Amino acid sequence: MKADIHPKYVDAEIRCACGNVIKTRSTKQTVILGICNVCHPFYTGQQKFVDTAGRVDKFQQRLAKTQAAQAEAAAKKKKKV
Repeated sequence: MKADIHPKYVDAEIRCACGNVIKTRSTKQTVILGICNVCHPFYTGQQKFVDTAGRVDKFQQRLAKTQAAQAEAAAKKKKKV
């Protein structure tokens, strides 16, 4: 290996949003995850929303607006007939 061109390989912590901490080695000291094997629905068998930056809420709001617009259009169409 050439000297002084490779990144430092140090002890690292992988932290999950659920609070789980995994010790390993990496070129970064801390890695932060949104979901891990302890809280992932596939491994736990529990269904839950993992909301990253409000994306689930935004989707549900768009869906509600779309359904309301479709219902309104259907009501207008019924009145015309």
